[in-house]
Amino acid sequence: MRRLPCITVFAALAVSAAFGAPSAHAAPEPNLRTGPQPPPLPGPELAPGNAHGNDLKTAPGNGEESALENGSGNGPESRMRDRPHQGRQAAFTRAARTYGVPESLLLAVSYLQSRWDAHGGRPSVSGGYGPMHLVDARTAASPGRHRDDHHGAAGADPRGDETRPLRVAPPRPAAHGDRVPPDTLHRAARLTGISPARLRLDPAANIMGGAALLAHHQRSGGGRPGAGPAHWYDAVARYPATRDARAAAVFADEVYATLRTGAARVTDDGERMVLRPDPALAPTTPAAPAAPAGPAEAGRTDRDARAPRRLALRQETRGRTGPDCPRGVSCEWIPAAYRKLGRDRYGNHDRYEGRREIDYIVIHDGETSYDAMTRLAANPAYLSWHFTLRSSDGHIAQHLRGQDVGWHAGNWYVNSRSIGLEHEGHLARGGAWYTEAMYRASARLVRHLARRYGVPLDRAHILGHDNVPGATPATVRGMHEDPGPYWDWEHYFELLGRPLDRAARAPRPALAVLTALSGRRPARSVTILPRYAVHRPHFTGCGGGSRPCPPAGASSVWLRTAPAADAPLVRDVGKHPTGGSSHSVYDHAARASTGQRYALAERRGDWTAIWYLGQKAWFHDPAGARTSVRARGPVVTPRPGLASVRLYGRPYPEASAYPRGVKRQRPVPLQYRLPAGQRYSLGLTRRGSHLHAVTFDPSKHRLIRGATRYHQIQFGHRVMFVRAEDVVRLQG
Repeated sequence: MRRLPCITVFAALAVSAAFGAPSAHAAPEPNLRTGPQPPPLPGPELAPGNAHGNDLKTAPGNGEESALENGSGNGPESRMRDRPHQGRQAAFTRAARTYGVPESLLLAVSYLQSRWDAHGGRPSVSGGYGPMHLVDARTAASPGRHRDDHHGAAGADPRGDETRPLRVAPPRPAAHGDRVPPDTLHRAARLTGISPARLRLDPAANIMGGAALLAHHQRSGGGRPGAGPAHWYDAVARYPATRDARAAAVFADEVYATLRTGAARVTDDGERMVLRPDPALAPTTPAAPAAPAGPAEAGRTDRDARAPRRLALRQETRGRTGPDCPRGVSCEWIPAAYRKLGRDRYGNHDRYEGRREIDYIVIHDGETSYDAMTRLAANPAYLSWHFTLRSSDGHIAQHLRGQDVGWHAGNWYVNSRSIGLEHEGHLARGGAWYTEAMYRASARLVRHLARRYGVPLDRAHILGHDNVPGATPATVRGMHEDPGPYWDWEHYFELLGRPLDRAARAPRPALAVLTALSGRRPARSVTILPRYAVHRPHFTGCGGGSRPCPPAGASSVWLRTAPAADAPLVRDVGKHPTGGSSHSVYDHAARASTGQRYALAERRGDWTAIWYLGQKAWFHDPAGARTSVRARGPVVTPRPGLASVRLYGRPYPEASAYPRGVKRQRPVPLQYRLPAGQRYSLGLTRRGSHLHAVTFDPSKHRLIRGATRYHQIQFGHRVMFVRAEDVVRLQG
């Protein structure tokens, strides 16, 4: 595998942040406080008016580990010369001095929890608050945060095969036995004397609480506060309060990797932050215990070669005796059920004898807890996916082998050619952000799977569940919307080592010359790319009904019928046959998402138009705050003589391809048309195929391949398919 960009930090940076007048916090209780009393804290930090929430990169280089350790790739800013001043950087200095924690270590722990963001006092999907991700167990365990009918809601069929419809009946909430996470927020309150409310809302107080926890863990493990950063490994491993020793060690490994490489960025509320690199730092740790029994290692680590081996499960496994996970993550095997349920009924997936052709990795959020998801995957009457990821520490459970077909995407063709990842989280209920630990574990896993199965790392192959098309017209309205607009696709692709801003490069000179000589106008396209932290579009429905959602960073842009902020949203005739699109956080009908590439239709003032669902769709794209970048790549348009082209939700083969005894699956066009004169970006080309799997016995399953070629295109928020013979391909 080729090397990925490395990021190092050479200069310190910070910017002043306004402070309010000091405010009194709750009087400490001496019998509860076990650490020193912190100095008076400044008032809550105020966000400057011009905030940029992207990572700031300095001095690009090489090194595969950096894409995951810094969460960044090549970027537009290569130097920062601002000096540390007041604000969040100073809050880390104060907290570190108060509790005897190395400042660099405190910064690295916070970076791995939240990337130093405060998120406006809103909890993460696992109930954690603030830069130090202090977990409030009551928030994490709130009944309103669970929605176990995620896959069975609104009549959705996760298998997506109308010849054998699947209706799932999830267990009642009363049957749940979720483990309540350790309440680190209230422990921090006892250690510092700061009220839980202020620990949630005030970033400086939150950092003080995190420092107190680290010092407490250091003392509990026999260490002493004031020691250098190399001597804090055990305390760091205890910080996320995970029950899994391997997950704890993976977290500590990540923290020390970040200490070696350094990091710098501007937070979601405009705070410039820096962690200076310490390339030679290696923690002192006890001898590692023997690794659990399992298959032999395969491949080399993608982590810094200088990092010592410790408690983490550092093996890449394959076969049926253990999980197939990359090195550098904590992973376990919790098999999905495969059992007969009666005549012609079985669950909860299909087995396949042979190596599947994998085109997609589908990103889901589970709308419930990790514990609930792993229980559901083991229920033969429910459904299945391949991996579940835990929010608090990034721990992974594998349920299916890569060659087996999960029932997760709501489209049988996509199911048969995909691997599904369910992330602990909620699209809009409760928490508004996904944890850095889960992003990083997910990115490592996806990069490993993409390498194993040859899946390109782009938005045509790494799909959200909300990008999967309905298989037939009847299923379009019920398709799912997760992971939703709050999933940070830009950061995710930086962690994958494929930063999306690469698409902005100019065409190769040779291609430009050939295009000019041919006399054809090049097909132009754009990639959607708003700045996540400062791009805060209006959404409704987070708390139910039509109430506005709290302002939060998002990956989506709204699409309108004209270049004006008050113009109506574009229509989606499949999602809303008789009405218009809405601003609901669950309504993707008039939205484009980060990383998606669309054919450019027009540019007018501060607005850009793309071709979308058969119409021209406008989004705000001002010169000073662009929400798209120029892109290159092929597009398709109807061939001459055709007024329009039909769209399909699955590229099934022609009838003559089916052998005798196998029921033919007719390609059913969706309710959309691609009109002449419009262009749409092309993601991949495949010959029609259908996996015939309708029995418990996998030896009877058949893969039918046809001769008809289909192009996958970005037609709306979801991808769709057109017959290659109906369109002309144009190179961008």
